[in-house]
Amino acid sequence: MTITSRSRPFKAVLVSTYELGRQPFGLASPAAWLQRAGIDVVQADVSIEDFPGKEVRDADLVAFYVPMHTATRLAVPLASRARELNANAHLCFYGLYAPVNESFLRSLGAQTILGGEFENGLLQLCNRLRGASVTDGDQEEPVVSLARQHFHPPDRTGLPDLSRYARLFTGDGHLKTVGYTEASRGCKHLCRHCPVVPVYGGRFRIVQPEIVLDDVAQQVASGAGHITFGDPDFFNGIGHALPLVEALHGRFPDVTYDVTVKIEHLLQYRRYLPRLKDTGCALITTAVESLDNHVLTLLDKGHTVEDFFEVVDLFKEHGLVMNPTFIPFTPWITLEGYARFLDTLAGLDLIEHVSPVQLTIRLLIPGGSKLLDLAEVRGLAQPFAPEALSHPWAHPDARLDRLQLELTGLVTRLQNRDAGRREIFRGIRAYAHRVADQPAPEADLDAVSARQSLPRLTEPWYC
Repeated sequence: MTITSRSRPFKAVLVSTYELGRQPFGLASPAAWLQRAGIDVVQADVSIEDFPGKEVRDADLVAFYVPMHTATRLAVPLASRARELNANAHLCFYGLYAPVNESFLRSLGAQTILGGEFENGLLQLCNRLRGASVTDGDQEEPVVSLARQHFHPPDRTGLPDLSRYARLFTGDGHLKTVGYTEASRGCKHLCRHCPVVPVYGGRFRIVQPEIVLDDVAQQVASGAGHITFGDPDFFNGIGHALPLVEALHGRFPDVTYDVTVKIEHLLQYRRYLPRLKDTGCALITTAVESLDNHVLTLLDKGHTVEDFFEVVDLFKEHGLVMNPTFIPFTPWITLEGYARFLDTLAGLDLIEHVSPVQLTIRLLIPGGSKLLDLAEVRGLAQPFAPEALSHPWAHPDARLDRLQLELTGLVTRLQNRDAGRREIFRGIRAYAHRVADQPAPEADLDAVSARQSLPRLTEPWYC
């Protein structure tokens, strides 16, 4: 227990390491809460700017925002650096990946771990630490809070300009500045591989519509012509989501947006798809994950391959653009199955829809993953590896692991040469068929109708 006295304002440094090229809501939102309480807040997005060493030296609290696996791995060495710069600062990790990595993060010196709805927890932590005489003891705030919060408009004044983040390529040769906000967190569903599930357990929480619209308005005023909604599933609360985008469109008719929606919900709420199109939805990300029904069952995705095919047809019917995501490399994929996966995408004319990185993603088994409920996963998963923040696993057929590594390198090399999606796909497909000792059918690649490039974000989606 340490007792200290302060004659200056309490200072908190909030650090984001990576969030898919987005200006981080996870800094701007809690910053507003803390500043309203008279706390001196520094927001540092080190994906854009240098690590704020000077501010960390003067900080009472250094809190790392870890909403995803990549962000957490990048935060680990920076936490050690913060400790070296200021051994007296209280070290906190907050966000989706904080509670599932609690033991490891505490071994790095983290004193507070906050997951779920973290804004109020950060405020309570600061109030506990600050004052003329404060006690810096064991964590009192809940590690995971799902309490309903009334949000404040995020304070983005301390963040880099929106022009420095990912942009939307509109498909007609133009680029739009992109803003980012969240209308809800958590998810009603229990997909086994999803990192949201261990924290939210099938529940979700909304951000009040007026707060979302105020946040959009301030980003439009800063130059945003497109808004990304970061909700894990925008249709978890359809009565919240649809009025929100209709209000957005009524207020900013030239602003486009994108959302993420499950295949299951795209079918359940198919009658609302025209309303998304009419209100300016430029693309919809959907986590397809696999084109194998056995794998989809194991992941508990709630949809089938046939459901995905139906959604593809619905999108074509309504003129919507799909941004499908996949986890093709699982313990259950075969060389022939991966080749079929690529052939199916080509046959559906989805080559331009799929970011090349999605063709190389390998299943991640993070701490607390519901995948470990499956005996066949427990049988192949190795003990949790802190350096990887996951349970390592090896494919029963070592050729699949080599293929995944080789294709990842191939995609990187081709992207560095500014190759387009079709050229990269052709290279991946030829290589995969050669490894599978199968001829790669080329005719369907050349037969699909030439089209303008589709709308896409310049930073691809992955965890």
